[in-house]
Amino acid sequence: MGFFQRFKEYSNLKKNISIKELEMQNLIYRENSIQEEINEKQKLLSDKEKLIQEFRNVVEVENHKKREIIINDAESEAKNIKNEANEELSSLLTTISQRKIENEELHTNNTKLQKEITRYMNQARKFKSQLMGLKNFEERFPHTINLDGVNSVINELSSELDDESLVGTIIRLHLHSDNSKELKKLSNATKKEISNLLVTYEKRYTTKANKTIYNLMIIGLQSEIQILLYKLTYEKLDDTKQSVKDIMTKYLVIAAEGNKAILPTITKFISEIEPLYLELVDIEYRYYIYRQREKEEQKAIKEQMKQEAEERKAFEAERKKLEQEENKFKSEIERNKEILQSETDELKIRQLNERLLELENQLNNVETKKEEIASLALGKAGYVYIISNMGSFGVNTFKIGMTRRMEPQQRVDELGSASVPFRFDIHALIFSDDAVGLENELHKRLSNQRVNKVNYRKEFFRTDIATLELLVEEIDPTAEFNTTMFAEEYNQTLALEENLKSEILSA
Repeated sequence: MGFFQRFKEYSNLKKNISIKELEMQNLIYRENSIQEEINEKQKLLSDKEKLIQEFRNVVEVENHKKREIIINDAESEAKNIKNEANEELSSLLTTISQRKIENEELHTNNTKLQKEITRYMNQARKFKSQLMGLKNFEERFPHTINLDGVNSVINELSSELDDESLVGTIIRLHLHSDNSKELKKLSNATKKEISNLLVTYEKRYTTKANKTIYNLMIIGLQSEIQILLYKLTYEKLDDTKQSVKDIMTKYLVIAAEGNKAILPTITKFISEIEPLYLELVDIEYRYYIYRQREKEEQKAIKEQMKQEAEERKAFEAERKKLEQEENKFKSEIERNKEILQSETDELKIRQLNERLLELENQLNNVETKKEEIASLALGKAGYVYIISNMGSFGVNTFKIGMTRRMEPQQRVDELGSASVPFRFDIHALIFSDDAVGLENELHKRLSNQRVNKVNYRKEFFRTDIATLELLVEEIDPTAEFNTTMFAEEYNQTLALEENLKSEILSA
């Protein structure tokens, strides 16, 4: 091979090497570029994972809040459902109790009616043969029975009813007011007014047909009112009065639809008789008020007996405690006296005498407390308290009660614990050997100002502080009386509400 040929091959080879080197450089550059792109992708991927984690954290927080809200709402809804269910159950139990009482009354009435039905059935059987005999007699011997005397008999019956007139009550149910002279007197006076009114309007009907319709209507009306009065209870005053008004409306509508010409007369008649029937309801209801008052008084007596038993137990425990204290002081006094007899040091003798004087004073205090307990345990001694609660009842309502506790403040604190939103202010604590009599005297003098005139256990009176101060001073001039109504919690509440309003307005 010649030199030029080799040189040519060498040149080609060198050229190829250069080309390969360029390709190699391009591959290296491309490799670096790809590596940078991979790094960027990895960095972007890392950022995405971080972003995904942050997003996941935010979502978890939001989901946690939503879960808490859903759980709280569910718990609240469950609580409301439970409360509603309890209220419905309580109402249902009350209704069931009332229905049981009504069923018992209906059962009693049904028994009476069954007896009446049996009696009438026996009478019907008794007279059946006589009626069949009269019928057969009429068929066999027609026109032998004289019907002309029927009119005379009806006239006689009419004259017998003249005392209360045909519009009077034929069926008379026995009412509770019949058992009381006072209520019966009031009831008879009202019934007399009703009777006079019925007779007055009866005379306005001239035709026999209208008069007959009027009399039948009044008999029905009187019977319905009788039934309402008979079924009246302590809880049904408003319902019974509304039923009276509904009956009046019903008769007015029936009369108007039957004959519009008499509508003005019927309207005036009902407007005059309705108040009288409502007055009868009020008179009959007084019996239930008296009965309820007796029940409350019985409850008060039982509560008082229970309280007295608890107080006697507390007094006995306190007495035993004081006896133990008394024995301790007596033992200590005897011990110091023995030491004093053998002591010769003047300083110690003086100290022992001072100690003995102190022990004797403490012993006297214990004996005084024992005497107080003995006085309280008799059943009459105690404290009469006059307290107010302006935040709960206003400035002119006071509670006047009595307690036999050693610390009357405990009783006042109990009254202001959970039953009312604010604590009571004490205006007077009067100790008396006959606290029951003193309390009764105060209640008697303020009877017209009593808030609840049915339940005497509710010892609240509507009066002013100056009147109470004069009354207490008259009964016990030595008693202290505080005229200031602090109402601390109530006034603090008002101040907080005022500050809250100011903050809202300023915001």
